[in-house]
Amino acid sequence: MNGIRILALILIVAGALGLVYGGFSYTRQTDVAKLGPIELTVTEKETVNVPLWAGIGLIAVGAGLLVFGGGGRR
Repeated sequence: MNGIRILALILIVAGALGLVYGGFSYTRQTDVAKLGPIELTVTEKETVNVPLWAGIGLIAVGAGLLVFGGGGRR
């Protein structure tokens, strides 16, 4: 399997995951204040939404690479 096919499969899987889950979340910690031995930190949960068009676009680009980007067969 060459690099273009691997990239195409990664794009297709990423697009499908974007369509199924619609986004992803991560946790970010920030230091608010340090007063001597006392530290105040804030933990925030951030959510990143993946637009529908982006998921469909990734699948389309991945499929296009599979069909047209393979070059000649060896």
